[in-house]
Amino acid sequence: MQYNISLLTEYDIYLFREGTHATLYEKLGAHPMTVEGIHGTLFAVWAPNAKAVSVIGDFNCWNSASHPLRPREDQSGIWEGFIPSVSKGALYKYHIHSHYNDYHVEKGDPFALCCETPPKTASIVWKLDYSFKDDDWKQNLSKHNSLASPMSIYEVHLGSWRRVPEEGNRSLSYLELAYVLPAYIKEMGFTHVEFMPIMEHPFYGSWGYQVTGYFAPTHRYGNPEDLMFLVDRLHQANIGVILDWVPSHFPADQHGLSYFDGTHLYEHADRRKGFHPDWKSEIFNYGRHEVRSFLISSALFWLKQYHFDALRMDAVASMLYLDYGRKEGEWIPNERGGRENLDAIYFIQSLNKSAYNAYSTVQMIAEESTAWPMVSRPTDVGGLGFGMKWMLGWMHDTLSYFSKDPFLRKYHHHELIFSFWYAFNENFVLPLSHDEVVHGKGSLIGKMPGEGEQRFAHMRLLFGWMYAHPGKKLLFMGGEFGQIKEWAHDESIEWHCLDYPWHRGLQLWVADLNRFYREEPALYELDFSEEGFEWIVSDDREQSVVGFMRKGNNPNHSILALFNLTPIIRHNYRVGVPKEGFWKERLNSDAKAYGGGSEGNLGGVMSDPIPSHGRDQSIALTLPPLGALFLKRLD
Repeated sequence: MQYNISLLTEYDIYLFREGTHATLYEKLGAHPMTVEGIHGTLFAVWAPNAKAVSVIGDFNCWNSASHPLRPREDQSGIWEGFIPSVSKGALYKYHIHSHYNDYHVEKGDPFALCCETPPKTASIVWKLDYSFKDDDWKQNLSKHNSLASPMSIYEVHLGSWRRVPEEGNRSLSYLELAYVLPAYIKEMGFTHVEFMPIMEHPFYGSWGYQVTGYFAPTHRYGNPEDLMFLVDRLHQANIGVILDWVPSHFPADQHGLSYFDGTHLYEHADRRKGFHPDWKSEIFNYGRHEVRSFLISSALFWLKQYHFDALRMDAVASMLYLDYGRKEGEWIPNERGGRENLDAIYFIQSLNKSAYNAYSTVQMIAEESTAWPMVSRPTDVGGLGFGMKWMLGWMHDTLSYFSKDPFLRKYHHHELIFSFWYAFNENFVLPLSHDEVVHGKGSLIGKMPGEGEQRFAHMRLLFGWMYAHPGKKLLFMGGEFGQIKEWAHDESIEWHCLDYPWHRGLQLWVADLNRFYREEPALYELDFSEEGFEWIVSDDREQSVVGFMRKGNNPNHSILALFNLTPIIRHNYRVGVPKEGFWKERLNSDAKAYGGGSEGNLGGVMSDPIPSHGRDQSIALTLPPLGALFLKRLD
């Protein structure tokens, strides 16, 4: 019996072909339903170059002749069909017979909501069924998620944050994480957590960056509703959740998007455009309208259905440049003769407009590694339309500086302060991410000079510098307590380090930095404005001392941040201040509780009417060795 049923309207087809459909997951894929009293599942898949398409699965012994789909008559290339008695949990794929070369292939569903746990590759018929209990969070999201809000982000790889060695070193499930991860993040004071990609991916060692399931969370850690529960629990703990999302490339695994209907449907046919030489993966054809609809729908799906508060878009630079990772002669210039990928630019702008139009309180964050202009500026002034951008230049210069022998730092002073020349060109996030602790780069603490106690002093100084610097903050898991080993995706981070005082002291410093950061609007309200920053000491390269004011909307609540980047105690170091009064020492990285030597200023100092640094009032301080100080004038 034929059931002539479809979820697609003429308007859906129009939007799909135009490249602006933002909810395709409601129309394509597998949808359990009841038709004329018959329970079953409606399937729909885009395969315009197929001669025949059928659904195969555990319900028909994977027989390609059992359940053919029919093509729509509107020339959209979409095939549809209702199959009775197929319900949630059924395994399935599409068998595609192409018009070209008599090509036959079995494909997973591009719109599957759930997939088998790799290395198995079937899609699973699913219907999302979860009621979020995060209304308070969502109603107040603008207070947590705006450009003027505090954002200190804890980046997590779910498979290796914490493992269970007693059970074969397995990863925690979404449900298990829901009971321990929010508590830890709340204890540490982070405002947000960022998940490295959790969309289904065939190779665990890709860390999720080679995606095959753009609408399916990986089944390695549980069902879709289990992930929803984890996000819900984080929101109930007043923690924002950011998802790392990958529209820049996809793997060539046969069950995935590659060569989907016997043609290069999702990717470019010309390998000079369609193959990524660095990652050996396929590049989306952003100029194809239907592909843009697919990707925009994926992005908005995670924001709507899973309540993610932001998307961090991976590898944006690889999308923007036609010659990215390619030698001369290996790429094709655009129609203007340039190296910019005009289709990708249009896609990115369209995506960001769609996201902010649909959900005004979310954030779209770019990992963009070049000096492309106006990444975090609105599209109507020529920008890419992101809300924020990772400040990778700051990361490279800062880690380079901190790796230097402290007695040689005076010769590299420019590396430390160069970021302030462009700090307000974009809305920046300061990332100390997973990328800095893999591929032989060692751990964060392994980059610090010296040994033992001095390395931990450097780490406290580094984190103090990051929290004082304009921009939102991001720290990869394990860094907060000084993990010794380089991160390994198949092991837990080194929780046993917390058996040792220096590691516990560093962890306490990060927790106190987060608390102090959230309490002081001067450290975040004007992150992206020059009005929120004022130099005090920028040119003392001989002693490697740096100091500046951070200011918020209330100028009376400004914070003075000072940094001594050598292991020499600086006694009676005079610093100009904007107002007279008592300047209370709010945080000192050399405090005994953090593992320091307790050099400091006995709680604070009174200003003197002695001019310094262009100001009429000044204070004389003891700057601890390799120390970060935060002071605030008491009203």
